Amino acid sequence: MTQRIPAIVLGGTGYVSGELLRLIAGHPQFELAGVLSDSQPGESIGKAFPHLAAVLDGATFKSQVEIAQLVGTLPQSALFSAAPHGASAALIDSLLTRAETAGTRPRVVDISADFRYSTAAAYEAVYKHPHGAPARLAQFSCAVPEHLGKPSTQHIGHPGCFSTATLLASVPLLASGWVEPTLFVAAVTGSTGSGRKATESTHHPLRHSDLYSYNALVHRHIPEITACAAAASGVSADFAFVPHSGPFARGIHATVQATLKSPRDAKQVIGMLRDYYQHAPFVRVLDTAPRMKDIVASNYAHLSASANGRTVAVMSVVDNLNKGAAGGAVQWMNRLFSLPETTGLTAPAAGWT
Repeated sequence: MTQRIPAIVLGGTGYVSGELLRLIAGHPQFELAGVLSDSQPGESIGKAFPHLAAVLDGATFKSQVEIAQLVGTLPQSALFSAAPHGASAALIDSLLTRAETAGTRPRVVDISADFRYSTAAAYEAVYKHPHGAPARLAQFSCAVPEHLGKPSTQHIGHPGCFSTATLLASVPLLASGWVEPTLFVAAVTGSTGSGRKATESTHHPLRHSDLYSYNALVHRHIPEITACAAAASGVSADFAFVPHSGPFARGIHATVQATLKSPRDAKQVIGMLRDYYQHAPFVRVLDTAPRMKDIVASNYAHLSASANGRTVAVMSVVDNLNKGAAGGAVQWMNRLFSLPETTGLTAPAAGWT
């Protein structure tokens, strides 16, 4: 039997971390070696995530010192960071420095925003604070797995959940040359996208049976979407992005509209999407409108399209915690370790959540 790859999770108590732990628990090649929580070292992971207690077998959170010892000892490791924006880069930098000193070889997939930009200036313009490890930026590539073949770097910065849903729909449109390079996006996300800490936007009595937009046309994912779309399609485009908060826990539904340079019908657009994603095992292009229930808790993305003369709309649904974060990260890590990218990720959606 092939020796399993030790997996380490940073930022251990959030929703994305919980999803990472669930996926690692069912992965045939990754084996959980440590979970960092500076706020709860020594505490039971199962207490933070009761739904995982049966498979975590009494495992406890580790301190940063303990995680550094693991990284410096294990010959290779899969290092997933779900630490907060602004903290992840410095933490990763310290662990990579430890690995370089010890001669070990971790591979990193960062789910925070800290390695989604190619320059510190671009990051700082969006997040309004200095980047935590600017010298490391050149060691990371940022793309959804379907839009980058073999990365030229050892490590990956995973796009955000809104970005993932939007890019899957928009990049084929731009790459086809069929549309004008101004895209209009409306996307609705579940409450888990706001994180685990209770806020007014996640409090159930306020969010239940409600729907509202926020940060319309100024959301911080817009520069990220713009840069990733240009890199993947070769087209510089403008994105008018309006996010919405929906009355459900998980999932994203994004609709991307654009003006066609010449008239096309829905059948042609759907055919183009199928051609573009013919080698993408987690992207299904449907003849009918995609539904979130068909992808929730899975790493699958469902797309479809409609066209009416000079207007085209592509609809995309993904799970914000899975395909848009933890699942996409595992998909990338599979590839970094030369595993089939589907390893540990083929379970279908729950269906009746």
